Amino acid sequence: MWRRTWVWIAFVLVHAVVIWFGFLDNRGSSWDVSELYRWWADRTFAGQVVPGITEDWIYPPLAQLPILLVGLLHRAIDYTFAWGLVVTALDAAAFAVLVGRGRSRGRMLAAWLWLAAILALGGVGMYRLDAVTVPFAVAGSLWLVGRPWLGSALLAVATWIKVWPAALLAAAVIAVRRRLAIVGGAAVVSAAVVIAVLLAGGGAHLFGFVGDQTSRGLQVEAPVSSVYVLLALAGVPGARIYYDAEIITFQVAGPSIDTVIIVMTPVLMIGMLALAAVGALKAWRGASFVALFPPLAAALVLGFIVLNKVGSPQYMTWLIAPVVVALAIDRRRWLRPAVLTLVILALTQLIFPVYYDWILTLWPAAVWLLVTRNILLVALFVWVVVRLARVPVRRPVRQSVSE
Repeated sequence: MWRRTWVWIAFVLVHAVVIWFGFLDNRGSSWDVSELYRWWADRTFAGQVVPGITEDWIYPPLAQLPILLVGLLHRAIDYTFAWGLVVTALDAAAFAVLVGRGRSRGRMLAAWLWLAAILALGGVGMYRLDAVTVPFAVAGSLWLVGRPWLGSALLAVATWIKVWPAALLAAAVIAVRRRLAIVGGAAVVSAAVVIAVLLAGGGAHLFGFVGDQTSRGLQVEAPVSSVYVLLALAGVPGARIYYDAEIITFQVAGPSIDTVIIVMTPVLMIGMLALAAVGALKAWRGASFVALFPPLAAALVLGFIVLNKVGSPQYMTWLIAPVVVALAIDRRRWLRPAVLTLVILALTQLIFPVYYDWILTLWPAAVWLLVTRNILLVALFVWVVVRLARVPVRRPVRQSVSE
């Protein structure tokens, strides 16, 4: 009883503190919400445009739902504050699923880890669309075995808000024995989204977010970009950080940059397919859901980050769901990588918004902070891939024929 009471008290305090972070430093960590998301909502309510329906958009169609919901609340309260309240409400629903009656040590540890992760990542983890997807991802993953249709549907909803939960869906299709239920739940949600967009006249823009991502350059925070950031720090001719006004982000330039940009998309695709193939082989050889899903889900999510040419700070939010679920399932094996995840999240908050301007001006200590974070990301990725490769399987027993 008291364990559950204290964790819920901590939940309220942590979310209150992180909501407050969004109002510090001229709302540096919540700029996307207070300016960009609010602008999208205002334009939609004014009947000017509907992103994803009347024009291409960088996000899937369901990303409009939280933006417009907060826009409705904005008529009574500040948009940024309303966003924090909506994220807190969604987190509370998934947190209740995770904690339950507070009797499971693994789930309680996972709950405390989730709160520590929210605090470690700070405002950038709260004030982005990614924050909306995390509670869907956590609850959906926890329900994959007991309620596969519902679990799959929640993951599909999250995927149509921000693409990354597709990694969890792929892991579910591979690791859960009731695959038809997993595919069915996702298919129902996807069909509903597609039909709604088509009826709204947005068929031409349904998958506009896909082309936008594949055509981007190397974002400064992406792991692969660390090479170019170090080259720029060393003063190598042509290596630099520049601002791309079209997509409102900082990118890197340098030797053979165009080749690297072209190569990174197939590298990401091949890497994800390879991880899925390893997971499928393990499943075919009889690996259990408990043993297979945590490392496969974490590997696919980390692959989405480590092999990506885009590396926004909010991408670190993605790490929370697979690590929380892994701790709930197998707390002893996943405690150390969970601690490493907290370190990565804390370093990310230092990178943005604290020392971001220093990185852009190539201050050595700030640059090495970014590089260290990315090295730890790669290290965590390697650990998870090794863990995936070592997932035990149930080898078929060969029956001998007595003579």
